[in-house]
Amino acid sequence: MERGVTVADARATLMASEAREAGEAVRRLLDSNGAALATLGETLRAHPPKVVVTCARGSSDHAATYGKYLIETLVGVPVASAAPSVASVFRAPLATGDSLCIAISQSGRSPDLLETVKAQKAAGAHVVALVNDETSPLAALADTLIGLKAGPERSVAATKSYITALAGLAAIVASWSRDAELAEALAALPDALDQARDLDWSAAQDALLDARNLLVIGRGYSLSIAQEAALKFKETSGLHAEAFSAAEVRHGPMAIVGKDFPVLGFATSDAAGDSVREAASDFASRGARVCLADARAGAQSTLPTITAHPAMEPMLMVQSFYLMMNALAVARGFDPDRPQHLRKVTETR
Repeated sequence: MERGVTVADARATLMASEAREAGEAVRRLLDSNGAALATLGETLRAHPPKVVVTCARGSSDHAATYGKYLIETLVGVPVASAAPSVASVFRAPLATGDSLCIAISQSGRSPDLLETVKAQKAAGAHVVALVNDETSPLAALADTLIGLKAGPERSVAATKSYITALAGLAAIVASWSRDAELAEALAALPDALDQARDLDWSAAQDALLDARNLLVIGRGYSLSIAQEAALKFKETSGLHAEAFSAAEVRHGPMAIVGKDFPVLGFATSDAAGDSVREAASDFASRGARVCLADARAGAQSTLPTITAHPAMEPMLMVQSFYLMMNALAVARGFDPDRPQHLRKVTETR
């Protein structure tokens, strides 16, 4: 490491400590919510919603992107993201209908999130809350409460609560769809997360130590973690990063990528990952500084990964990413636990 940072410095942060707890947090999530998930699955099969509406901000909204792809690919119900300002600023009424509202939050206390959930509930939606603080107002509004069970998260940068939100969404879909393969992969997830946290992603840290801008690309299930990674670069390291689908990046953003421009890619082992691999290869041919987490290549990837069910791979990648991100922040001279101008609970109205 450069700039005087040591391994001990990086491991001493709250962000590092909390990120390393993700496997155990997911174990608690799955062990504690079995009955609620089973009942929710029965309800959704008996009364299928015509649409799913997600409600979240920040990292939780990135988790909602993952939920969208999972629900639409494995259940076939369209998913839309609610704009909280519609309820909190415009006070616009919602049309009633058969819908499922999935609200995702670490704190469960943001005013605009609560206003949106209230509006969804008044319109007849079944409200599912994925929330870490089970004493929060959001938890009290829920028809189905799925406690994230991440435990206290004192670092401003969310880590384990984001991963448990992804796992909670996967558990909802597994119960709803009765997908045995997905359920089996979920059961194996905590142990796999424990393995992923110890993978060596220092190649990304070295490549990004002096970067000022970068692109982060994913597609399908991994788009969510590309969005989350871009946020974490800005939040913890003062590094401007933008996330794109590997398909969307070809509609303009590719023009800025040339020699030595940094690119981070997350490629799952499925067909969506092929698009990320193709984009990464194109960038590399121009001399871009490409770091690729490729689940198909597994341990042989530039950023080593664990090959698993494609829906589990993003969680394993982001687990490795968080530890690298923490070390990068410290190496760049930032405190990832206390980013400037940010608070743990954002009370947007």
